[in-house]
Amino acid sequence: MSDQLTVTIALVTYNSAALLPECIAALPAAMDGVGRWRLVVVDNDSRDATLEVVARDAPDALVIAPGRNAGYAAGINTATAALPSDAVLALNPDARLAPGSVARLLAALDAPGVGVAVPSTRAADGSLDHTRRREPTIGRALGEAVLGGTRAGRHPRWGEVELDPAAYDHEGPVDWAVGAVMLMARACLDDVGRWDESFFLYSEETDFSLRVRDRGWEVRFVPDAVVTHLGGDSGVSPRLWTLLTLNRIRLYRKRHGALASGVFWAAVTLNEALRLSHGETHREAWRALRHGPTRVDRELARRIEAQAGPATGAAGAPAQAAGAASPEALAPASASSDSNTPT
Repeated sequence: MSDQLTVTIALVTYNSAALLPECIAALPAAMDGVGRWRLVVVDNDSRDATLEVVARDAPDALVIAPGRNAGYAAGINTATAALPSDAVLALNPDARLAPGSVARLLAALDAPGVGVAVPSTRAADGSLDHTRRREPTIGRALGEAVLGGTRAGRHPRWGEVELDPAAYDHEGPVDWAVGAVMLMARACLDDVGRWDESFFLYSEETDFSLRVRDRGWEVRFVPDAVVTHLGGDSGVSPRLWTLLTLNRIRLYRKRHGALASGVFWAAVTLNEALRLSHGETHREAWRALRHGPTRVDRELARRIEAQAGPATGAAGAPAQAAGAASPEALAPASASSDSNTPT
């Protein structure tokens, strides 16, 4: 199957000129054995030389420039709809695919019921990046607050981040994984639906992956497919960590009732309160959370407007999505949640 499929590569950019040459240069070897494929670049109104770099390094790419900063999920949706293909590869500009990696991901889609395949990720220094995730729960939010992310991650009941090195040696299902690279079967996309554009930054891949599972599909981790992810600073930037934290609560609330969502908010807020002495990262997140779960949307809208300007999206678009930046707008990172609890 892997030499027959057509793959659309969905590359969402925003001021990504410095990242693109290496990302694009890795594609021919990464796509070896795939067959027909095409790069689709959706540019979120870059102000640097992003489009010039694409024209120089990927002259055959389909470039879509909506003329506004519509957000990462919107870019994935736009690229997905641009061309008919059997699979769509969501790819961040700060990801470097290893040779043959996409054919290995495609091979995983051969298994019955597999709708999404995700690779094993290495950090820039070559070390293993712990990208496997468990579904967010109240117990895991509380475990991370009380035990800390590192200790909690060793226990499936108490941690969202999978830290057992042995788990990264074997192919198999995951609840979700960091979304720097995700290969999605078109049949799965058609069944599950579009990425939720209301998430400004972070949690959009979590939401999509959990909806994949809701529809009876599997997200499969493929250790033989390797990508290097330069990563981001969500764990050290107060602004980014706050956005990540607020969107975690939004995601949980989307899937659960008011009472459970309130308890989840309390656990996440406790995490930040217990770490106020650790620096501004946790202090800013705590200030955004302390007014209660009903203020989460307001806090998100205020912070996004300060970052991206007044909402200018399509009529009826949520304030969180309108004018949203792609991942690189705020950091070199993807829209993916790089961690849950910085220490």
